[in-house]
Order: sequence, then C-alpha cells, then structure tokens
Amino acid sequence: QLAASLGRVPIGWFSRRRTGELAKVVGEDVSAVHPFIAHAPGELVAAFVVPLVSLIYLFTVDWRLTLITLIPVVMAIALVPLLMLPARTREQEAYDAAMGRIASSVVEFVQGISVVKAFGGGERAHRTFLTAADDFVSIFSRWVRGMSVIAAGMQLALSPPFVLLVVLVGGTALITSGGLAPADLLPFLLLGLGLTAPVAALGHGFDDLQAAGRAVGRIKDVLAVRPLPEPAHPRPPQGHRVELRDVRFAYDADHEALRGIDLVLEPGTVTAVVGPSGSGKSTLVQLLPRFFDPTHGSVLLGGVDLREIGSRELHRQVSFVFQDVRLLRVSVADNIALAVPRASRDDVIRAARLADIHDRILQLPRGYDTVLGEETKLSGGEAQRISIARALLADAPVLVLDEATSFADPQTEQAVRRALATLSGDRTIVVIAHRLETVADADTVVVLEDGAIVE
Repeated sequence: QLAASLGRVPIGWFSRRRTGELAKVVGEDVSAVHPFIAHAPGELVAAFVVPLVSLIYLFTVDWRLTLITLIPVVMAIALVPLLMLPARTREQEAYDAAMGRIASSVVEFVQGISVVKAFGGGERAHRTFLTAADDFVSIFSRWVRGMSVIAAGMQLALSPPFVLLVVLVGGTALITSGGLAPADLLPFLLLGLGLTAPVAALGHGFDDLQAAGRAVGRIKDVLAVRPLPEPAHPRPPQGHRVELRDVRFAYDADHEALRGIDLVLEPGTVTAVVGPSGSGKSTLVQLLPRFFDPTHGSVLLGGVDLREIGSRELHRQVSFVFQDVRLLRVSVADNIALAVPRASRDDVIRAARLADIHDRILQLPRGYDTVLGEETKLSGGEAQRISIARALLADAPVLVLDEATSFADPQTEQAVRRALATLSGDRTIVVIAHRLETVADADTVVVLEDGAIVE
C-alpha cells in the first residue's frame, strides 16, 4: 500500500520531505508493526489458552482459593492504566523523536564526511551527534524513571514467590478452618503460577503494542496524502503546443515561487530558461509534467489543461531529465528502456549513441547487461548521459531538461546538443540553461527573476 500510495502522490511532495523520514516509515515503521501482526496473535493464544483451562479446573476444585490465587493478577492489571497515562505517551513520542534525531545526525555526518573533513568541521559534526545522543539519554532516563515504579510493581505482583505466598497463606487459612482438604492445595501450587502468564505476556508486549500503534499512525499519515486528482473524463491533447496562462505557484502561503507566468512553447522549438538561483526555473519546468498543479492559472498541452489529461497519457507526452539522476539497480539496458520496457536492443543502443554513452557502456564488465550499483558504478556525467538516453528512447513530443548536462564535460555536452538538434523535428524542448552555448542554440530564451518573466 505504501509503495502504491507513494507512486501516486505528487512528485513535488517528495521535495518537501526528508528522505530519512520516508525511509523510516517504509522500513522501520513497517518492521515495528510486523511482530504485532505476525507473532502477537499466536503468542497471546498460547499465553491465554493454558491458563484459561487451568482456571476452569481450579474453580471446580475450590472457587474460594481460585479467587485468592487471582489476587496477584488483579493487582498487576490494576497498574496497567498507569502505563497509558498521557504523560507516558508523550515520553514515548519524545523517545521516538530523539531516536530519529540520532539517526539523522549519523546519516548526515556519514553522507557529508568528505565535506566536513575538507573544511575542518569534524569536531562540530561530531558534536551534533553527541548533542543528539545526550538529548536521547536525558529523555530515555526520564521515561525509565516514570515507568520503573509501575514496572517494578507489576513484576513483584507476578513473581513466583509472591504468587506462591498468596496461595499458601490463603490455602493454609482454608485448611485450618476445615474448608479445604490439604491434598486440594497441591493443584493451586502447581497451576497457580501459570495464571499470571497472560498478564506477563501483555506486560512484555505492551511496549511493542504502543510502538506498533505509533508506527501505524505515521504509516496512515503517508497513506493519507492525496494524489493529484485524475480527470473523470480524460481528454487527449491535440498536438504538443505548451501554454502557460497567468500561472502562479506557491510552496507556502508566505512566498510565491512563480508570479503571473504567461508563456507559449511552440512545437519544433528549443526554449532555454535562465535566471539566478531561486528565480523559479526548476519550479516552472516541473509544472509541465505536472509534478505540481499551479495555485492559480493553467498549464495547457495541445490546448488541453493538464488537469484534464490522464496521468498515463501525460507521461507519454512529456519526458523529464533531472539534474539529480537516480539509476535503478538493474542492467544498463533496463535503465535506458525504463519508459519503453519492450524496446529492442537496437533502439536502446541507438539512444545510447545519441547520448554519447555507447562506447563507455561497451567498456563495462557485461556491456548493456551490466547491473548498475552491483557490477559497476558510473560517474555523475555518465549517469546523466544514461538518463538522457532514457529520455531520448521514450521519444515523448515534449522534452524537459532540468540542467541535464550539469555534470557533463564539454565534448559530451556538444554531443548531447547535436542529439537534441537531430531529434528536435517538431518536438517541444525546454532546457534550464546556465551555459552560454546552450542559450545560443535555443530558439527562445526566457529570463526569470524572482518568479516572474523579466525578458
């Protein structure tokens, strides 16, 4: 369900979330739920059936001594509500948050170790981890102090010596008064200890139960993220002319990333989008494959609002090459053919040649069958060329490149520009550009500043 849900949510939603948070939900939180679902039912049945049968038998022997034998169980159960007080719940939530901060500090330290060491920040980064660890120790100690008295009381009530003491005192009193035969005390001594098993099982599983409950809450939060609405009656685009009409977009209410964008991208043209960092370039191009919906105005493809085009059809019409490339742990050929799984090897090779990556692929251990991430690792520029080959093979009529040659050397970038020129035909191509050569090749240059078109 999580995988399916994350596959439907707006791609822009991911940019507003930390990868570690999602990884925790998909990994750790699902793992926290697993013991409760997979093991708890069987363990609880085993913990309850034998004591229940024993209890029924003991009632047939002597109901008074049976009630006396249950005194430790009642005492332990009476302490359970104290474990569920709001203060205990807040302490456990703080415990989870503190653990998350430790994990995040470790991940950030490991991922940024080269930068940290290069700039002499090792002590500072280590101090961040120590601060998170000290914070965790403080929260954990406070949590343990709050739980220790209650837990100790439950352990004492359910301990074998205390149960035996209660049974012996009660049994002796009944025997002395003549209400119980001495031989009838024996089954209570043998089976009375087993009556505490269900409460002990609940006590041991209580932390797991609460952890599972909190994990389910976080999982439900992710599952509750609403996908971009699909049209009830999808309309196919008539051509691939792209038009933005008075488009505005804001990630939050305080600042608009785009303000009043009016722009037409004609088929058969290359449009370069330029501007300083933070001017809204990436936000603008991410509206074309509908990573977000504009907060005002509309984006049209072939005269049809993107919100009226089905997502499958839109993905066939618009291909996107990211600056930050992610390659799957599959073969090179499968990575290139991601959008066209049934593509022939000849088509894959043709796309790789156009992206100037074919010769490098042939140098890999098993050529196009080499599994990336296992048998080899590509450089940033090589990964980008695989991504470009993937987009070229998809053969979508609208192609968006978000700084797709930022890691490429001049020779590779020249080859990619030649490929785009060869393939352009009547395609609508949009490129976020920082290099003069890319701008010089464009038919139209759009200059953004502070979310608005200034030239």
